[in-house]
Amino acid sequence: MRLVAFAAALLLVAYHLGLIFSGLVPNLVSRPLHLALALPWILLVADQSRFRWVTGLVLTVLGVGACLWIAWSHDILADQYGFLEGPGQTAIAVVLLAVVLEAARRAIGWPLPLVAALALAYGLLGQHIPGEFGHSGTPLASFLGTLTIAEGGIWGSLTGVSVNVVAIFVIFGAVLNAGEAGQGFMNLAAAAAGRLKGGAAKVSVLSSAFFGSISGSASANVASTGAITLPAMTRLGYPKRLAAAVEAVASSGGQIMPPLMGAGAFVMVELTGTPYTSVMAAALLPAFLYFLAVWVGVNAYADRFALRGIDADDRPGLRDVIITTGFFAVPFGVLLWGMFGLKVTPQYAASLAILTAFVLLFFNARGLGSPSETVLRIEKALLAAARQVSMIAAIIVCAAIIIGVLSITGLGVKITSLILSGSGGMLWPALLLTALACLVLGMEVPTTAAYVICVSVAGPALIELGLDPLQAHLFVFWFALLSTITPPVCGAVFIAAGMIEENWLKVAVTAMSLGFGLYIIPLAMVANPALIVLEQHPVLAILATLRIGLGLALMSAGLVGARSLAVRAGYLCLGLILAFSGNFLSAI
Repeated sequence: MRLVAFAAALLLVAYHLGLIFSGLVPNLVSRPLHLALALPWILLVADQSRFRWVTGLVLTVLGVGACLWIAWSHDILADQYGFLEGPGQTAIAVVLLAVVLEAARRAIGWPLPLVAALALAYGLLGQHIPGEFGHSGTPLASFLGTLTIAEGGIWGSLTGVSVNVVAIFVIFGAVLNAGEAGQGFMNLAAAAAGRLKGGAAKVSVLSSAFFGSISGSASANVASTGAITLPAMTRLGYPKRLAAAVEAVASSGGQIMPPLMGAGAFVMVELTGTPYTSVMAAALLPAFLYFLAVWVGVNAYADRFALRGIDADDRPGLRDVIITTGFFAVPFGVLLWGMFGLKVTPQYAASLAILTAFVLLFFNARGLGSPSETVLRIEKALLAAARQVSMIAAIIVCAAIIIGVLSITGLGVKITSLILSGSGGMLWPALLLTALACLVLGMEVPTTAAYVICVSVAGPALIELGLDPLQAHLFVFWFALLSTITPPVCGAVFIAAGMIEENWLKVAVTAMSLGFGLYIIPLAMVANPALIVLEQHPVLAILATLRIGLGLALMSAGLVGARSLAVRAGYLCLGLILAFSGNFLSAI
């Protein structure tokens, strides 16, 4: 079984790397094959009962068979323009939709596939709904065909992002994590911040920022860096609620930290038509401000609880820092050289970085590793890559059903109109309505899916009210993250609290005070458009960052600092004025 899993993982990784170097492959070939390779990892590999395994096997055979038929018949299907012909094709369409829904359910639970199922029901039965939220109806063969044999549903552009870009960067992160890169992140963070006041917490902030830039998952970040930083903080006498909150907040920032930002950055590239490098540049300063606010909050807590730094004996030596840092610095250097030096596509540059990171798997901090260690690392990299690529594929393909239905029925336009009318045509009420929708949806579905769904319906309204498209997308993406630390469903908090055995509600309250930037910075991006124009107007962007950073520091002192109520209120008010005075200052 282990050999079979290794071979399947190798096939999946080789396929996605091969697409980068193979030239143009028809979308109705590359995207169905992507899903066909992902389905076994979702439906068969996970630990499960015999009944689930048997049903998973049946679904895998049906789903893979349907995907292979789509890829094999792509020439014929292209001439059908999304219209099913005959009961056989209808059966294949129904099988594909059912398998996608079940794969998503097994991967991430009920909420997202339930939303997708409701979207399908609306597409099939919405003509019976009276009023403006009904639709005129679509022939069944056309509705199902558009979703399954054309590029307007599960094989749409969203799935294309998963195939062509996200998978490559996920593989890159998996190969990095299988080697010494993770230890390199920890060593560099410990060397940079370990000696400072509250040093163990600041190491957690830095290491989570570094690690999150490649993992893109708050939960994975907490589980990996938290395994090292949480025990270190408790040994130094940090309150448990603070230690867990620091890790949850810092790990949540990984999803907004360039260069990867999870899958969200690449979806944003596709949906906005903005170059990847421009998305990175726009996201960089807001991410810096987020971690700055967390750092200031940690400093205030360190003053309150007299938290000391990490002992010199427990900090890594300079030689270890330099050597282990190379395990992530060299691949990242190759990635950046490819994008900015060779000026190739991000996915091609990532492929070069993957090959570099793969070579480094043969080495450890002491030199050349043993053959058995190298084999285990390669196996770890392949298996982790296959699982993560498949997980994201299940999420994105399921979300693509929702986007497809919104497009076919016109529901997206109707919801956009509802937001415009509900906000009275004013931007800030529309922003608050969108933020609330992101928070509610993000409680139950992964960040990327919440972002895609929310921006599909709210994005056009925000753009119509005056926001730049990239500004609107960044706003929605940030607020889709709220549920990582905001009760009642706060995944990063739950994991960190469980690891340290503390009451999750105490951790959540502390996390919200430390991670308040997650609530403020998206709004500040709207009030200060200069914050995201680093690529076009670097001086204006840096000036805006300095002013907002000072405002966030004052707000952090007001929220966390142990001072009188009047002083804290004064800090908060002054901080808010600084953070949201962009439009006023630009008018002057």
